Amino acid sequence: MVQDDLHFMREAIREGRKALRSGDVPVGAVVVLNGKIIGRGHNQVELLKDPTAHAEMIAITSATATIENKWLRDAALYVTVEPCAMCAGAAVLARLKRVVYGVQDIKTGAHSSLFNLLNDPRLNHQIEVVPGIAREECAALMLQFFQNLRKKNSQNADEE
Repeated sequence: MVQDDLHFMREAIREGRKALRSGDVPVGAVVVLNGKIIGRGHNQVELLKDPTAHAEMIAITSATATIENKWLRDAALYVTVEPCAMCAGAAVLARLKRVVYGVQDIKTGAHSSLFNLLNDPRLNHQIEVVPGIAREECAALMLQFFQNLRKKNSQNADEE
């Protein structure tokens, strides 16, 4: 299972790199069912000017369209960063079986950082969660984004 988790997390990282190239926060996600990727997504918030265009939301929408069903009961979501409340809520509503993520998000994370929506017993569905897969690679992607942003902001300040 760990080898499969690493393989699919690397696919999520590939999606995150797409977001990085387009200037979005480099979060990537894939939805996997029966060993096959059925949905992909990367952050497109800046590109689409849409605050809901998170990687997880796009991947879940893509997956449900692929299987033509709103339930993803036996599927796993692989995402480079701990899901926020919106994305964790969507995972619960889609009835995902598992969520596997790379790094925690101490500002908005909704599994262990700020909230625990994925395992909240008050909700009608709980999800198995596997944190820390390819943590270093996922963290490096985020670090690269913020270094690029600081460099860009520094260059803009120098031009003024």
